[in-house]
Amino acid sequence: MTATRMFIVSLWMAAALIACGGDIAPGNTPPGTGETIQAPVAEAQISQEAVRYEAVATINARTASTVSAKLMGTIQAVHVQEGDAVKAGDLLVTIDSRTVASQLDQAQAGLREAMRAQTSAVSARDAAAAAADLAAATYRRYQQLLKEQSVSRQEFDEIQSRSRQAQATLAQADAMVEAARSRMQQARAAVEQASLARKDAQVRAPYDGRVIAKLIDEGDLAAPGTPLLNIEQEGLFCADLVLPERHIQAVQLGQQVTVRVPSLDDLEVVGEVGRIVPAADARSRSFEVKVAMPPDLPLKSGMFARVFLPIGGAGLLMVPETAIVQQGQLTGVFVVGDDRVARFRLVRTGKTLGDRVEILSGLKAGQRYVRDVPVALKDGMQVEEAR
Repeated sequence: MTATRMFIVSLWMAAALIACGGDIAPGNTPPGTGETIQAPVAEAQISQEAVRYEAVATINARTASTVSAKLMGTIQAVHVQEGDAVKAGDLLVTIDSRTVASQLDQAQAGLREAMRAQTSAVSARDAAAAAADLAAATYRRYQQLLKEQSVSRQEFDEIQSRSRQAQATLAQADAMVEAARSRMQQARAAVEQASLARKDAQVRAPYDGRVIAKLIDEGDLAAPGTPLLNIEQEGLFCADLVLPERHIQAVQLGQQVTVRVPSLDDLEVVGEVGRIVPAADARSRSFEVKVAMPPDLPLKSGMFARVFLPIGGAGLLMVPETAIVQQGQLTGVFVVGDDRVARFRLVRTGKTLGDRVEILSGLKAGQRYVRDVPVALKDGMQVEEAR
């Protein structure tokens, strides 16, 4: 068997041992060469580490709006494009307002007619009031004349009837005045509504932000509720994630969490849990969580992010990254025995926390290993512990 084939078989056996997840035996190593090298040695220990759940998240703006039309008309002009920054009150879209203008003219004409009708009703009410006063005064005089028997009963009854008719006419005139006032109020409301509709023909920005989508073009027909533009507020973003229900008790509002954005050179910042949707999704059994990001970061909506949520603690066997040795496809550490001889031991690694790496198998607590591997260190060399 050639040396190349022997190396391939050894490589395959090492990979099989790693995949099986069991302890990795040190294997056969040649006897010590007698060479000595100085290197720092440490004892592998179990440490209590915080367990973090790594969730996939999407960056979204905290405030985002879809600007829609409030009236029907042809789009005359679109004054912004995707990516444009806008200020609150800036003109975004102009809608043909000729129909609204005609409605406003009609409403104003109706208001003028209602005002004239009210004036006429008030005049008629004043005339009816004067006639009622005269009829009442005449009725009182005839009452006195009837007591003095200076008028006949028939004449008195006629005066009394005229007085009642005058009061009825006055009441009718009052009702006409109230009806005219109601019509005038309705006409004023119609004018206000038409005036507002005319303003709605000019669609303006609701707040400072940036246009992220243009949904219409000039010449399109807009109707009430038609989406025109998507705008989002700049500078304030959140990371939206989905958390399995088994971890929801470990997350609280206001909790500080770590967020990493790979597309920004692995930018890592501290965010704050700002919202937890109280109801779980019935299909995925998960909760929606929103993490508020620090302001003024170069974030864009839709960016990929990872959120690390602390969900408890566990004992982990951790070693420094400087103790990990890569030999081709093999990963291992140099274990130092009682004879002070360094033996290359294959290991299976887990998560990385800062500058430390978790060892899943291949190294046990209490075993001594080379903490900072020198370049010249080889399997079988004696190690003189550096001070």
